This record gives sequence, C-alpha cells and structure tokens, in this order.
Amino acid sequence: MKANEIRELSPAELDQKLSDLKAELFNLRFQHAINQLDNPMRLNVVKKDIARVKTIIRENELKNVQ
Repeated sequence: MKANEIRELSPAELDQKLSDLKAELFNLRFQHAINQLDNPMRLNVVKKDIARVKTIIRENELKNVQ
C-alpha cells in the first residue's frame, strides 16, 4: 500500500487498517513459527505497511495540534 493511498483514508479507517495489519502480522508470525509460511518477505511488507499507517496517523495528530 502506498503512502498516498493511506493519506486518503479517514482516521477511523486508519485505525481499522492498523488493527487489520497487526492481526495479519500476528498470523504471519505464527505461520512462520510452524514453517507454513509460503512467502517470508510478506512479513517485511506488512511491517512496513504498519509503519506507514502509524506515520500518517502521527502526521494527522500533529496537523490538528497546530
């Protein structure tokens, strides 16, 4: 997911996306632990998506403060 796509989401959608990504990361880690993960690079992609969403949430918080 690109940062531009994330910026278009509402705050409620951002929170939902963040929780979905965290659940997906949990499932991927579990699959990796029991050697059923087909694409281990998916872990990195999900982690980066979580970081992007958190960054956008923080940017929005800082815009509202000023």
